[in-house]
Amino acid sequence: MAAPVLYTPEVLGLATALAQFRWDESLPLQAEARSASCGSTIRLGLSLSGGDVVDRIGLRSQACAIGQASAAIFAQSASGRTAQDIRTTGRAIADWLKGEGDMPDWPGLAAIAAARDYPARHGAVMLPWTAAIQLLPSGGQAR
Repeated sequence: MAAPVLYTPEVLGLATALAQFRWDESLPLQAEARSASCGSTIRLGLSLSGGDVVDRIGLRSQACAIGQASAAIFAQSASGRTAQDIRTTGRAIADWLKGEGDMPDWPGLAAIAAARDYPARHGAVMLPWTAAIQLLPSGGQAR
């Protein structure tokens, strides 16, 4: 059985969607994540309202198309979400990539579902969630 196609037109379209989330040095929370398997990197900046609700996002990416698509999927739906929601989804995606559980309920994630069959791309899928988990408040404290 052939492996699913990884770089679909939808994935490539998502990769270009990052232009909507331009990097902004003034964002108060910033973190960088790197995929050990492919070397892709992402720099994520966020601002929060109400203590832990994402209200603004900026991205700078030097990633493969899967990493860029994952970052776009994250950014398109992170606004309005709580830090806990993002942490929970990040853990669920990591488990799903390992073959544990169903694909998490995050809009657009199905576009990169084929990456589950490519372990070398798992780190790229996780880039935005890894960066976000580093900087989002946990127990009321920003990291």
